[in-house]
Amino acid sequence: MPGEQIRVPMTSARNEKPLTLSATPMRQLFRYVNRHQQLFWGASVASITNKVLDLMPPVLVGWVIDAVRREPPAWIAGLVGSEDPFTLAAFLALLGVGIFALESLFQWMYQYGFMVLAQRVQHDLRLDTYTRIQAREMEFFENHRMGETMAMLGDDVNQLERFLNIGFNEMLQLMVLFVFAGSVMFSTSWELAAIGLVPIPIILWGSIYYQKLVAPRYRLVRQSVGRLTSRLENNIAGIQVIKSFTAESYERDRVRQASLEYQEANRNAIRLSSVYVPVIRMAVAAGFGGVLLVGSYWVLEDRGILTVGELVLFSMLIQRVLWPLTRLGNTLDEMERARASAGRTFGLLETRSKIQSPVNPVRLPEVRGELIFDRVCFRYARGADVLRGLSFRVSAGETVGVAGATGAGKSTIIKLLLRLYDPSEGSVRLDGLDLRELDLTELRRSIALVSQDVYLFHGTVGENIAYGRPDATDRELHQAARRAQLHDFVLSLPDGYQTLVGERGIKLSGGQRQRLSIARAVLKDAPVLILDEATSSVDTETERAIQEHLNEFTSGRTALVVAHRLSTIRQADRILVLEEGKLVEEGGHDSLVAANRIYADLWRIQSGQAARKS
Repeated sequence: MPGEQIRVPMTSARNEKPLTLSATPMRQLFRYVNRHQQLFWGASVASITNKVLDLMPPVLVGWVIDAVRREPPAWIAGLVGSEDPFTLAAFLALLGVGIFALESLFQWMYQYGFMVLAQRVQHDLRLDTYTRIQAREMEFFENHRMGETMAMLGDDVNQLERFLNIGFNEMLQLMVLFVFAGSVMFSTSWELAAIGLVPIPIILWGSIYYQKLVAPRYRLVRQSVGRLTSRLENNIAGIQVIKSFTAESYERDRVRQASLEYQEANRNAIRLSSVYVPVIRMAVAAGFGGVLLVGSYWVLEDRGILTVGELVLFSMLIQRVLWPLTRLGNTLDEMERARASAGRTFGLLETRSKIQSPVNPVRLPEVRGELIFDRVCFRYARGADVLRGLSFRVSAGETVGVAGATGAGKSTIIKLLLRLYDPSEGSVRLDGLDLRELDLTELRRSIALVSQDVYLFHGTVGENIAYGRPDATDRELHQAARRAQLHDFVLSLPDGYQTLVGERGIKLSGGQRQRLSIARAVLKDAPVLILDEATSSVDTETERAIQEHLNEFTSGRTALVVAHRLSTIRQADRILVLEEGKLVEEGGHDSLVAANRIYADLWRIQSGQAARKS
């Protein structure tokens, strides 16, 4: 039996906490933007230039009016070299046409630039998020609904793309608007500018207050859409069960309830946002009316404070400045949605997986396949102990069967061997090395698994067999299929190995999927083979044929065969019998039957004999 326990000095996976975000979510987003600095700055400069040119028409109109009234700015008359009103008006008209042309050019530049930038950042984020999700420990997937996970990859990343494509540009142009228009108005008449801009502090305060009120409502929207997506995902995946139990009405009611919760969360957010614009419009009207009233009075007084052209300039510019503030609520909505999505996305990106490779892993030059469980204890996050001080050793090249009633801990052994979980206590070793000392990729490449729950990807039969070895030749692929008793069946299909298996392999029967899974493991040709109820879905004759080929394949490699059907492990070198997470029996089939204990009872029940009387 194993010797002293090896303790690896590393943080316990169960006590590990998510890393604290190193920066705010929006700063994290702009770290991704910085990967495309040239595109970002090009689009930003084009947007700023476009907004400046967009604000020039009110200035031109003011100059034209003053030129017609023979009060042109001196610098324009000096530039044109004439004080003739029509000549000045013609010059300004041509200048206006040029400005409109340039504005259109820069509008195309910034729209195209931000669109491309948003797509690139979206691609980077989605790929990084998927990579991090893929690297997460199994506990993450067991504790998170599929819909919530899909929402991170879909809705959240798309929301950030919309913000970069639209929301950020609106905020940038709003700042340019304030700076440029404010400079023009204050340089023309600071008194009238002060009157016109009085509503801005009120509007800004109201916008900030509005954002604080709406933020928690949008968090509820995100949570409710995750629940709704998860409900739809589960129902579509389980449509066969729904139909077989005639539960369509029940599931429709559950979807209706989830949809109503999402609708109510959205309604609460919309109810608040719909009040924002009318209130802002009243503040805008007050500033606009003040400029018209006071400006008209100064022009009529004719004291040289303000010209007619400057009054028109002010009237148009103050509207340009104040009116976009009615969209500030929408812009803040976009930013708040983006902030919520960024919080979820970057919270995931900066949370370390509880199961990961060590910083300096030990390299295995050649895997022999010796497996050791040394006083292993394990419990899932919520539940009682599954393994209780389990110890056993599988020699390199040995075929060992694992038997026991449901809940004895058989499947947990497989999860620990693949390091999908780490033991709560004790250690699991491969060739004498604790699995926590090994690189995860190298460890899992050394193990081929045939799972009881076969998962096939949408694609061809050949692609699914070659999933672990995409570079395998056709000859190797066909040989693996023959060993799994699958080759003849594949040849009978219309397109042979190019036949599509459908989503999750729905076009194949349970037995056919299981044989394909065996072929996939055979082709991987790993030094350690794990069979988890590998023949539970095939008939007895096919099982016998598969078993003969597997015996040939397992020769010279370590095989751990977990089986509820004891005939599968009858020929194993040794059989381990588990009960409530402990090893209670060990030996060959005949000796265990002769011992007349747990294994013997299971064998008599499965072989049709009467159970041993107590």
